[in-house]
Amino acid sequence: MNVFEWKEALAPLPYVAILRGLHPENTQTVIGKLCESNFRAVEIPFNSPDPLKSIEIAVREFGGDILVGGGTVLNSGDVKRVCDAGAQFVVSPNADQSVIETTKALDMVSIPGVSTPTEAFAALQAGADILKLFPAENLPPLVVKSWRAVLPKELWLLPVGGITPEKISSYLTAGADAFGLGSSLFRSGSSSKDVAKSAQLFVSTYKSLLA
Repeated sequence: MNVFEWKEALAPLPYVAILRGLHPENTQTVIGKLCESNFRAVEIPFNSPDPLKSIEIAVREFGGDILVGGGTVLNSGDVKRVCDAGAQFVVSPNADQSVIETTKALDMVSIPGVSTPTEAFAALQAGADILKLFPAENLPPLVVKSWRAVLPKELWLLPVGGITPEKISSYLTAGADAFGLGSSLFRSGSSSKDVAKSAQLFVSTYKSLLA
């Protein structure tokens, strides 16, 4: 998958559901609820119970409806394992050159985490497709606006960390393109009903901003 296809898939609803703590036995139910809410991408972090199995289940059951990625990927070996499980994109909390390069060599979309302009430009030099602004709590909209002035116009910026429905508008205005949604959407132990309710709140927020 290339970055243009990734952007096209997320254009109608630019949210990545970060399912940290997801158990394989709950994967089908949780992602099913997200698909019903028209989510276009899910990230299953490595620090979850048996993440590769959850990725395989997600790809098998929902691969035609939603993009599936591996998260908290910290080394090139895990990039390869994520690829073998069927993932289409790789997300990291940091910008490791070997992770970025391996991701691109395996034809997946690379989304490393950065928190300074220096890290941002180094990640782009290594081949990153999209930048995860992490932690977003330390990178408020005013900072994003400043970054937007110097980064390539076509580059998507993805704030992650503490994103709630109330924060979406100001980040979009500042120049963010998409959002990683973590504990405000899903946390270990969340019921499918909880996930559906949180997902609908984020969806309605975005739709109201478009209107």
